[in-house]
Amino acid sequence: GATNAAVTFARQGFRAATIAMVGDDVSGMTIKKDLAQEGVHTAFICISKKPTAYSVVLEPLSGERTVLVYRGASEFLKSRDIEWDALKAKWLYISSLAGNIPLLARLIIHAKKRGIQIAYNPGGKELLQKEQLAPLLKSVRVLIANREEALLIMGTGREDERALFRKWDALSPGINVLTDARKGVSVSDGRILYRAGIFPDKGVVDRTGAGDAFGSGFVSSLIAHPDDIGRAIRLGSANATAKVEGMGAKYGLLTADAFENAKRWRVLSIHTEELSV
Repeated sequence: GATNAAVTFARQGFRAATIAMVGDDVSGMTIKKDLAQEGVHTAFICISKKPTAYSVVLEPLSGERTVLVYRGASEFLKSRDIEWDALKAKWLYISSLAGNIPLLARLIIHAKKRGIQIAYNPGGKELLQKEQLAPLLKSVRVLIANREEALLIMGTGREDERALFRKWDALSPGINVLTDARKGVSVSDGRILYRAGIFPDKGVVDRTGAGDAFGSGFVSSLIAHPDDIGRAIRLGSANATAKVEGMGAKYGLLTADAFENAKRWRVLSIHTEELSV
């Protein structure tokens, strides 16, 4: 997740670095090399004696994808591994932390001291620790989750979306983003609820990384245009659509020029309504 997001940020023209842990093996060195070629700074990538994480993706003709994950070195990143004094940025985009709530808390404390904005796409192991997670969400500027994850955050069953967002906005008073696969996306800034479908694709080849593509695209636009949630939805959706048209989690991730100049990304129907009504 961290490397997928970092590539989007770099292609969108930002100075980006990845904080992660890889193994001292061929896969780990390849990851560092590939990131450097994308213009992503790798000084914060830590090396472990554990093997680099990997996944096996099973894609049968039925389309019911299964991902078998070995998290390896990535699960062992600890607070002591991060060079905190060197960690200076305008934004932190936090992906799954393998359930390490103390590390999440340390990141949030550091960000608040430095005036850094936080975008967070929580992992499943963090979501299972709702009582510890909930207080930390009040410091998050952008919280991104799919529908199942959002219901876990709320600790609630399926219900009216407006009611869901009212609960979500009370828990996390920033911008809350709910992705729902081919049904599109809903976004709340606490006042307005935005709803949009998806861009037509040229044929889905591989959905791996589509969530990362949407989240990092959304935040990229928000960094450059903080008052334009509609544009953020459009870039997130475009980035995810371009990604699913090829194999691999970083396939098709858009550059700033590719998004601005391609006609196919210029129009996406977005419905808005006031949440208070």
